[in-house]
Amino acid sequence: MMEGHATAEGTLRYSERFAKLRDAGHFRQRAELRAASELWFPSIGLGTYLGDPDDASDQMYEQSIETALRHGINLLDTAINYRHQRSERNIGAALRRVVEAGEIFRDEVIVCSKAGFLAFDGAVPADPSEYFVREYVKPGIFKRSDLAGRMHCMTPAYLENQLERSRRNLGLTTIDVYYIHNPESQLADLTAEEFRGRLTAAFEAMEKAVASGKIRWYGIASWNAFRVPEPEQGFLSLEECVRAAEHAGGKHHHFGFVQLPFSLAMPEAHAATVQNSRKEYVSLFEAAARHGIAVIGSASLYQGQLAQNLPVSIQQRIGMKTDAQRALQFARSAPGLLTALVGMGRSSHVLENIHVAEVSPMAADKWKGLFTV
Repeated sequence: MMEGHATAEGTLRYSERFAKLRDAGHFRQRAELRAASELWFPSIGLGTYLGDPDDASDQMYEQSIETALRHGINLLDTAINYRHQRSERNIGAALRRVVEAGEIFRDEVIVCSKAGFLAFDGAVPADPSEYFVREYVKPGIFKRSDLAGRMHCMTPAYLENQLERSRRNLGLTTIDVYYIHNPESQLADLTAEEFRGRLTAAFEAMEKAVASGKIRWYGIASWNAFRVPEPEQGFLSLEECVRAAEHAGGKHHHFGFVQLPFSLAMPEAHAATVQNSRKEYVSLFEAAARHGIAVIGSASLYQGQLAQNLPVSIQQRIGMKTDAQRALQFARSAPGLLTALVGMGRSSHVLENIHVAEVSPMAADKWKGLFTV
């Protein structure tokens, strides 16, 4: 197990090795954010969601992760269920190699993972139900009644179990950011009061993990929760989530991150005023800023669909050479977004995307002008 975690000194040291990227504004430090007040975050992070659960994809992912770390991308995002735990293991293997080679130090890299969805181990077993009964039900890690939609669980015992597995997969004593993965999945099966109780209990488990040094910060990684208006199923109030964190950890709680889709195709975090904050409806970006919560964007390329055929008017206003670069430039330039994640399962993807980081993000007025197109 590799000791340590990302630090202010380490992430600054890392950024200073990439003068061109640093001068272009690729590395960011946001003093107003609870969790990101000291660390230097990259404007682009590497995601590991897509890809087949096979050896060939493992090899390509590990090469991509090493390439990313060598070229200025030091935020790695994964989840225990991504590719049946393989993505976590790929990050662990690649990070270990570059650290042991003396190319990178542990305190220079921000590693993020998630738990909530049931995960297989490497591949889909012949009898999935028997696997979960053997691994989780019989040992008492969760009861069937703890599941939502037969695939989601966020009880403290389950989260603690998954965290231990994630730490082993990654080979890390401490994970920098640990997300509750799509907690809104539970809302279809629970009353609002039951959900608040489960979320608060989950946050209490996360505060305990922080106290024991297993994680540094925690957050919520969502799909619909913070984008849809309140009448829709799956809506979550960020303000209520903060209150749950305060109940779990007091005013100095460690709930510091929200991850949600943000792209040309899914701009609601900026464009939709669906969050009630201090008796005023505002965007998720604004609500997060008021609470000092860092926002990480996922699906920046909309799972590849924004990599081609963008309207000519968008191409002209954003610039860049390819539509994939334009879509990524849009996401990373959003006022209020700390890091834009993009899946990079090939080293060639990393090298294409890093060219975006060599260019300064769009000016705020020019970026906002895209919404009139």
